[in-house]
Amino acid sequence: MKEILNEHLTGERALFQSNGLRIVNTTFDNGVSSLTHSKYIELENSKIDSADSLWYSERIKVKDSEIGENGLAAAWYGSEITVNDTEIRAPKCFRRCHGVSLRNVNFTNGDDTLWKCQNTRISNVRVNGEYFGMDSDGMEITGIELKGDYAFEGVKNLTIRGSFITSDNAFWNCENVVVYDSKICSNSFCWNSRNITFVNCTIESYKGMCFVKGLVLKKCTLPNTDLAFEYSNLNAEIIGNIGSIRNPMGGLIKAGSIGEIIMESENVDVSRTKIICEE
Repeated sequence: MKEILNEHLTGERALFQSNGLRIVNTTFDNGVSSLTHSKYIELENSKIDSADSLWYSERIKVKDSEIGENGLAAAWYGSEITVNDTEIRAPKCFRRCHGVSLRNVNFTNGDDTLWKCQNTRISNVRVNGEYFGMDSDGMEITGIELKGDYAFEGVKNLTIRGSFITSDNAFWNCENVVVYDSKICSNSFCWNSRNITFVNCTIESYKGMCFVKGLVLKKCTLPNTDLAFEYSNLNAEIIGNIGSIRNPMGGLIKAGSIGEIIMESENVDVSRTKIICEE
């Protein structure tokens, strides 16, 4: 594998269509498409500060590096991209990629990032940005700390573990999502979704988990949660109190206590929902 060391590369298509490079202590800036259509590239202790740098690229490994503020839309239409221990400051970083793996990555401006990607693996990642992960399919996430509204819009086949998510209007129009051992703070949360499961989670929400088909909560706590479950079919095991629920469509709700139960017979068939309060 050829090595490029300690370089400063500028202009359009600086290493266009490269194959088999190890790039160390190198900066790409004042350009575009620096490594577009490349294969088998290893980037280490380097900085990408030019736009569209990794479009249509395959078998890319990035380690201990930085994608700067000018690295807009860094990796689109690529496959088998691994990024470890890296700071990403630019938005729109990944789109329509297959096989992205992220570990110890910090997205300081993660707006419009990881859209329409497939088979993504995320571990110990911090995100600040809106519309993260939209319309992606097949995501395995462990230890994400995410702040930014509209997260995970339209995702399918998503598993999240041990995470902390603050995001209003998160998880809309989703399908086949399982979240374990996480905390989620999100108003108008998880609307219009199907087959959504939360296990041992803490969820704070106003008008959350509404219009859901196949909602399951197992040993979850719901502090500061009001007007939940409207027009949802669910099986919910809630530890402790929930502020209020409104017009669930059907199923079972077990809770320590419920502050207010709103069941409007003109809007739902009340007999289809069983509610059990332990206190």
